[in-house]
Amino acid sequence: MTFEYKTIEKPVENVLLKEKGSKFIGFAYPANNEGELKNVLEEIKAEHPKATHHCYAFRIGLNGENYRANDDGEPSGSAGLPIYNQLLANEITNVIVLVVRYYGGTKLGVSGLVKAYKECAKLTLDEAKIVVKELEIEIEIQFNFNQQNIIFTLLSKFDAKIINFDSQEKASIIAKIKLKHQDEIAESLKNMQFVDYKLSG
Repeated sequence: MTFEYKTIEKPVENVLLKEKGSKFIGFAYPANNEGELKNVLEEIKAEHPKATHHCYAFRIGLNGENYRANDDGEPSGSAGLPIYNQLLANEITNVIVLVVRYYGGTKLGVSGLVKAYKECAKLTLDEAKIVVKELEIEIEIQFNFNQQNIIFTLLSKFDAKIINFDSQEKASIIAKIKLKHQDEIAESLKNMQFVDYKLSG
């Protein structure tokens, strides 16, 4: 089972490539779902309303199983696919790459377009810092207040991030834990009295 994936640390914007008068401007954003793609597209279109094309590709999911390439009116396969192939070449997922094109008056032909979109996507991703992220899930634990030290010790041992701690008589914690530690943490909690927990993806 895979517990980690490669993605980009933060957005990269306005990477410029010029080709026979046409301007290609590259953008890359980390994204966790398709909804974020819509927001990014709207923002870029608002920033570049006069651009001839807003082409993009994204890859989302642990194995990049959710993906799309969009030519936005360029000849089929000449824009979205070359951008998408750069995501594959870098072995990254949960990333959107957009290339905005301003037409410069000289037709590039399909092979010229493929080359330009590929090059712009490559330059954009070259500027991104690629990071390895570990998969996390949320755990909610309920326990008696006097058990909090044991629970906190267990969570810190596995490098969990506490999101919320409610310290009533019956206390509860919501924390993010690394997927690879899920079984060990669950096993420890199972052996404690007065403790309930549930995991969510």
